[in-house]
Amino acid sequence: MLKWIQKKFAPVLYVQIWEDKLKVTDIKTKQTYEDVPLLALQSTKSGKKVIAAIGKEANELTSPDIQVINPFSHPRLLFSDFHVGEKILQHAFSTFYKGKFLKLTPKTVIHPMEKTEGGLTMIEVRAFREVALGAGSADSKIHVGCPLSIAQFDFDQVEDIGGINPSQARLKSSDDIGLWPLLWVALFILAAVYLGLH
Repeated sequence: MLKWIQKKFAPVLYVQIWEDKLKVTDIKTKQTYEDVPLLALQSTKSGKKVIAAIGKEANELTSPDIQVINPFSHPRLLFSDFHVGEKILQHAFSTFYKGKFLKLTPKTVIHPMEKTEGGLTMIEVRAFREVALGAGSADSKIHVGCPLSIAQFDFDQVEDIGGINPSQARLKSSDDIGLWPLLWVALFILAAVYLGLH
């Protein structure tokens, strides 16, 4: 029942990533989050690093104990820091839940908007998918090409350049090694031991 509710009513977020801009659109409500993808880390006296600000506010902080990071800035790729990228997406996703009683886990389409010449490597595809899942997405697809139409957006129709979802791949490989036959053998041995003792 819960899976059916999640599948039927889960929000779909369209995440467009540029080096200097992050735009997230809720397909159903058309609500958008748009900011610069920056995160400020502040070093505490104990040496621990804490998030001081995200977005434009992070860029305005100037202090020797603050480091401002853009996880989508790199000379060759549109991804440079997995952990910080996850925190920024978590922050963006959370803006769509404010004041809502029922918080369903979103499905996301990640769309790198630049540095895609020649296509994305499988490592980049995996990184973008994993950062979305780590940020709280229930399912994620990676799209490259022209911007998708918000008016005609259908998550199920978006072609995923990454192919099979890594979590599905792990499940499939587990099935391939034959866990069910092993389970039946274990049950058979337990039954034989139990009956042999009586």
